[in-house]
Amino acid sequence: MSGDILGQLADVLEARKGAAPEDSYVASLYHKGLDAILKKIGEEATETVMAAKDGEADKIIYEVADLWFHSMVLLAQQGLRPEQVLDELGRRFGISGHEEKASRNG
Repeated sequence: MSGDILGQLADVLEARKGAAPEDSYVASLYHKGLDAILKKIGEEATETVMAAKDGEADKIIYEVADLWFHSMVLLAQQGLRPEQVLDELGRRFGISGHEEKASRNG
């Protein structure tokens, strides 16, 4: 099932750009603009933290899925693809987190 789910979801999110806001939740977020999308990401991040504090795996998975989904809405709104994020993660693979962070500050 997971296969290329991120790419498939990105395609759907891109297609929703042409949908009417009253017909699609994602289209309504696009219509409301960047601030509405960022607000949803903040809400989902908070809900993820609360689920983790509760320690229930199913709730954590559910909330992380919401967080990833809304992050992907942001990517699509900005004309970016999840593959670009995966490429960046691939670039960082095998690099110490301390080294990677230092390279951004230098």
